[in-house]
Amino acid sequence: MAPTHDTGATGAGGPRHAHPHGRRPTHWHTALTHVEPNRILIRGYPVDEMMGRLAFGEAVYLLLVGELPSPAIGKLMEAILVSSIDHGTTPPSTQAARSVATTGAPLHASVAAGVLAFGRYHGGDIESGMRCLEAGADLVRGGMTYDEAARTLVTQYRERNEPLPGFGHRYHSHDPRAHRLLQMALELDLDGDHAQIARAVERVLNEDRAEHRIPINVDGAIAAVCCDIGLQPSAGNALFLISRVPGLLAHAHEEQTRERRMRQIDLSGAVYDGPSERRLPETRRER
Repeated sequence: MAPTHDTGATGAGGPRHAHPHGRRPTHWHTALTHVEPNRILIRGYPVDEMMGRLAFGEAVYLLLVGELPSPAIGKLMEAILVSSIDHGTTPPSTQAARSVATTGAPLHASVAAGVLAFGRYHGGDIESGMRCLEAGADLVRGGMTYDEAARTLVTQYRERNEPLPGFGHRYHSHDPRAHRLLQMALELDLDGDHAQIARAVERVLNEDRAEHRIPINVDGAIAAVCCDIGLQPSAGNALFLISRVPGLLAHAHEEQTRERRMRQIDLSGAVYDGPSERRLPETRRER
């Protein structure tokens, strides 16, 4: 008589340990990455085939969406990730990362402290901005013009005494990052309803302002282009997180290599001593 096999106890990977409560483990599913000996598939694509052929932004899009981006969307994704890579010493996340780094904590702990400092008013405006612009797009699909939809959004937020997410900046009256992202979207033919509504909202917000303008900021521009390339709002803040981590790491490392330990950090005493403004090489500027 042929020996019987308990398929619940053995398999391709060898014997399985019994479940502590005598039940078989519950199966669950993932569509992201498949790993087996000598092979790693990211959404079905071998990672070694992706390496050197896909830019980081394209790989992030692949993970989030499930398909490869078009060359235009890939280029815009790269710009999004560069746009928020750092913003100097004053953001709360940078302060948190440096404050932890000065204690001698590991770099990963310092970066984690910076990430935990993200919130509604710092790094949290992209998702809410996307939902705001989606509401505006619904108004346009219902028959309103872009300006009418923008005016409706501005009125709704003013009545609630809330600032529109993605507009205004404590330093910039004209955010160069936002301008560049919207310009790229237009040049790459990715300029859709959401970018149009964002521009209209900026016009409405500033129609009676000769000074102290309220510009669209980088969060608002990212929100607009993310909506227009089909990303879900829940992915918006994640892109800011992915983008800012290298900046937090650089600040934590600089804190530990250039400053004394356990110092009390005075933000007003920060003096920039890096390179003065310089231009990218012509070969880089052509991309």
